[in-house]
Order: sequence, then structure tokens, then C-alpha cells
Amino acid sequence: MPTLDMAAIQQQVTEQSEAIITFLRELVAIPSMDSMIGPVGERAQFEMHKLGFTDIRFDSMGNTLGRIGDGPRILLYDSHIDTVGIGDPSEWQWDPFTGKTEHGRFYARGACDEKGSTPGMIYGLAIAHRLGLLEGFTAYYFGNMEEWCDGIACHALVEHEGIRPDFVVIGEPTKMQVYRGHKGRVEMQVVAKGRSAHAASNHLGDNAIYKLLPIIEGISKLEPELGDDPFLGHGKITVTDMKIETPSINAVPNEAIAYVDRRLTFGESVENAIEQVRELIPEQHRSNGEITVEMLRYAEPSYTGFVFPVDKYFPAWALEATHPLVQAGLEAAQRIGLPEHEPGKWNFSTNGIYWAGKAGIPSIGFGPGEEETAHTVNDSVLLDDVVKATEFYAILPALIRARLE
Repeated sequence: MPTLDMAAIQQQVTEQSEAIITFLRELVAIPSMDSMIGPVGERAQFEMHKLGFTDIRFDSMGNTLGRIGDGPRILLYDSHIDTVGIGDPSEWQWDPFTGKTEHGRFYARGACDEKGSTPGMIYGLAIAHRLGLLEGFTAYYFGNMEEWCDGIACHALVEHEGIRPDFVVIGEPTKMQVYRGHKGRVEMQVVAKGRSAHAASNHLGDNAIYKLLPIIEGISKLEPELGDDPFLGHGKITVTDMKIETPSINAVPNEAIAYVDRRLTFGESVENAIEQVRELIPEQHRSNGEITVEMLRYAEPSYTGFVFPVDKYFPAWALEATHPLVQAGLEAAQRIGLPEHEPGKWNFSTNGIYWAGKAGIPSIGFGPGEEETAHTVNDSVLLDDVVKATEFYAILPALIRARLE
């Protein structure tokens, strides 16, 4: 194990703890819903300029990049700085952007998912560089959009911007544990075609909603038949939304679309997942094409106008527990005084579906917060964990290097 002056690292983190927490508060105070991450990216860039990062910029999509160090290996710290919306404002008992602090826990939109990891990543890399712990690495902080299409930002970073890291650390909430994978996902739509007619003469129409009902019922009963894996767990499937096309609320709908979220575990292919839903279509509707199933495709422009079309298929992934990156992460957690634990997994999806799932880049997760609070009015993070995570991000590069030598 390399000789690390943990006292020096922890002293630097302690000296900057107030700045780290202030940085977090100012990040969450900037709304960044619907992938509108320009202003919050500017705030992150300001901090990187202050801490000695170079090549600080927006990429074509509008994600934020900052580089520090000049070694041959590339290490990237990934946190998405967009958030979901606040939903019904009346459900919040405090301002979701100002937030509130109770018993050391900071409640605000994005505190957990996922702005809570950004301060620690940026300050951790700066401390690592200052203390010589980045030797052998060029490190990037990558603040990106993720909520509306997992992995699209990193996909574009590699294939459009030409930056391909050797190792990635994902800052999604992990309860301050090391994670090494999660289920994959495919988003699909079931489209039923009908024929409109006046509701008073509904016998002249062909109601598209009714055609979807047996399929929706079939989906609700499909889960026990899905795949299972000892580490990633059981496959999941849910109807998440519907869209109806009708001339008016006094007419028979001529089209109905059900949107389906299918979580894929190991051993399940995207083709089979789609076919499982297709088999629920009654034969008479399948053969005449009145009901179809297809994978969704994301081709929406980012806030900069940049378009990077991708299919909405996100592979399952898991890095071996014995991989040097996983072991370095576990050692880092132990070195900073966190409880010993087995590397875990997320229940939800992260940018790891591209980094590890599509690009095959070794990736782990580590971040403050609990994913159960994400997307809720209890979106929150322990402020002590935000500061403590900085120590992890600071010492990890040296521990990775030690295991590669």
C-alpha cells in the first residue's frame, strides 16, 4: 500500500469544509431542470478556476469539463448536474432551491441526486493535485446532463469530443459505499391504432385505448417470468405513461400509446425484452399491424442545440469485485475511516450504462446520499458526508496507481 499522509489530506479537507458546503448550497440554488445546465455549469467552472483546473469549458452538448494533472492515464469523475423538476410546489414545506438543514442533513432539490458529489469531486481532485496524489493521471471533472437520457452525455464525450477515460468514478448516491454495477434498461412504446368517431356514435369508431387494456394487464403480471441474477437481482417492468390522440374528449380515440420501462438483469437481451411485450398483443392485432411495439429513440436537442441521437437501450453492467478499481475504492473507504463493506449496486440507472455497459470502461460509484430520497421532496444529503467524500475522491487516484504498478 502506498504511503499516504492521511493527516495532511484530512487537514486540507477540514480547512476547506466551509467552502465545500457553501459550494453545494450555491449549486442547488441554481435551478437546472430539463437539462438546462448552463448556469449551474458556470458556477462549477468558477470553482474549478479558483482551484487550479485547466481547459475548463462547455462541450458541444453543454456539459461542463475541467482538467487537472498531466499524466498518461485518464481518470474521470462524473456527476450529473441536472435535476428533475420540483413537481407540485405545495408538497414542499421549504424552498426546494434554498433548502433547509435539520440535524446535519441538507434538504433541497438535487442535494442527493446528484449535486451532492460535485463539491467533493472538484475539491478532492484539487487536493490530490496539490499533494502529488495525481501522479500518472490526467483527471477530469465532468458535470453533465443525465436525467432525461442516461449515458448520452458521456457517449457524446467519447465519440464526439474524443475524450475516453481509462477509469470512471460515478458520483450518484451510494450511502458512502463503493458500488460496482446496476441493472440495464430499455424504454419502449406500445402503439395501438383505432378509428375516431363521435362519442354519441361510438359504435362507428374503434377505441384505441381499449386495445391496449389487455396488454397493460399482461405487463402487470409479467414480472415473475423475468430473469434473475444473484448480484443484480430480478428484472422489472412497468407502464410509466400514456398518450392519447383523439379529436376531442367527446370522441373515440384513434391512437393510444403506452410507455414501458423495462429493467434488464444479466442474461436478458434487449431483443427478448421487446419480444416479451410483443407476445402480449392479441394475434388479430399483431398480424394486421394495429398494435406495434418499438424501442424509443432519444434525438432531442440539448440546450445548446446539439443533437446526439441514441436508442434508449442501456445495458446492465457490473465490474468484478476483484478489479483493481473496485479494490482501490474499498481501500480508499477504509483509509478514510468508513465501515468495511462488500461493494454494492444501485437500484436505479446511472451513466455507468455507457461508461461500463457500452464502452467497457472500468467504473465504480461512490457518493454521499441515499438513492431512496432521489426525485422526492426529501431529496437530501448529510453535510458531513459531503465533506467526508472529498477525502475519498482525493486519495483514490494514488490507490488506483498503486494497484496498477
